[in-house]
Amino acid sequence: MSKKNPLYRIQFVSNGERYELYVRELSQGGLFGFIEIGDFVWNTHTSLVLDPSHEKLKNEFADVARTYVPMHNVLRIDEVEKQGSAKITSLSDKVMAFPGPIYTPGKKD
Repeated sequence: MSKKNPLYRIQFVSNGERYELYVRELSQGGLFGFIEIGDFVWNTHTSLVLDPSHEKLKNEFADVARTYVPMHNVLRIDEVEKQGSAKITSLSDKVMAFPGPIYTPGKKD
């Protein structure tokens, strides 16, 4: 695998959705507890069929140079040789990022 220009696939949870992105820059970052990702890699579609979740991600990160993801939201980071399709998928109501809230106002025990 070429260490000169590595490609990473990062999967994380945010706002009840699972993100899968491909990036060239990934580090622990300067903010404690966050993973810094940058240099996003997007598919250049050569077919007429477009994936709406890929286009939604592309639009969401269009003007973003780098973003910071809380470490506890990261599901997996892989160094890969080939790029796949970036996607965003909804999670069921039963899936929640760890750790969950400890204090929930208004909840009676």
